[in-house]
Amino acid sequence: MFLLLVVHNVFHRRWFAGLSKGPRERRGKFNISLTFVLLAGMLALLGTSLVISETLLAGLRLDNDFTARQIHAGIAYWLLVVAAIHLGLRWPLLMAVTRTLFGIVEANAARTAVLRSIAIAIAGQGVCSVLALNLRSRLLFQMSLDWWNFEESVASFFGHCMAVMGLCMFLTYYTMRWLQRRERMAAASNVAARGMGR
Repeated sequence: MFLLLVVHNVFHRRWFAGLSKGPRERRGKFNISLTFVLLAGMLALLGTSLVISETLLAGLRLDNDFTARQIHAGIAYWLLVVAAIHLGLRWPLLMAVTRTLFGIVEANAARTAVLRSIAIAIAGQGVCSVLALNLRSRLLFQMSLDWWNFEESVASFFGHCMAVMGLCMFLTYYTMRWLQRRERMAAASNVAARGMGR
């Protein structure tokens, strides 16, 4: 995971180089803040991984191993949500790259309807997965003894995690669209008001 994080940040080094540029819009500032929260969370996850490791740097392990595991799990679930928001903000870019890869040029109403239906279904499953994972208590770092049920399917657990990410991406993308629509309507009404004032 740490190597993937390093590769991802090296790949996007131009974005980091552009941080010194002038003032940004609110969305740009939020993007930057979220990216650094994600980076800090990944580093914290790496640190707690070393602390609770049974083999790697085992000498760093704390006396209260339960607390370290609780913090590690809480950070991991927070990163799940933050990474999904991060992707949701970049969804138009990801879709543009996908269209280029598959050679899709023209819009298609049927395809759009199918993809939106799939997105709604994933978001609906995400709501169920939030409950299945007991996400609220995990995000609040509450005490829990249900670390891993070895009788449950691993695929099911990761399926729940992906559904939660899908829900967060869905909410982020459509919230941003709603905010942009509001800004456009406000700008249009301001232009109309100035025109009437003349």
